[in-house]
Amino acid sequence: MKRLQIMRALSAFGVGLLFGLGLIVSGMADPAKVLGFLDLSGAWDPSLALVMAGAIAVALPAFTALRGRHRALLGDPIHLPGTRHVTPRLVFGSLVFGVGWGLAGLCPGPALVLAGAGLAPALLFVAAMVVGMLLYPRLDRLFQ
Repeated sequence: MKRLQIMRALSAFGVGLLFGLGLIVSGMADPAKVLGFLDLSGAWDPSLALVMAGAIAVALPAFTALRGRHRALLGDPIHLPGTRHVTPRLVFGSLVFGVGWGLAGLCPGPALVLAGAGLAPALLFVAAMVVGMLLYPRLDRLFQ
């Protein structure tokens, strides 16, 4: 049992490290690059569209292979969305995420990478993100 816990921890660490390195190498952890991608009327930088397309190309076969499976390779349950319908909660959450991404040039993954490097704006972003997560249960009741 202890060996399985160590394998799970190493697996989580390895996947997190790979994800963080991917964010850095792709430029997704650079707020200026992200804002350049979102600036459609100015000096638009389309390179992050290729990063997103690459992520979809990797994720699509993986999600397809997961169909019908209920457990991951190390035995943990697989949690996939239960609904395929567009709901007001989904639209509102997407809008909040998009506005935050556009204002800060960061989303949660890159913010954690930059906060780990000790950058003050990322630390502020992560603090605000934690406050949002703490407020979520109260706000969620409004949309049910």
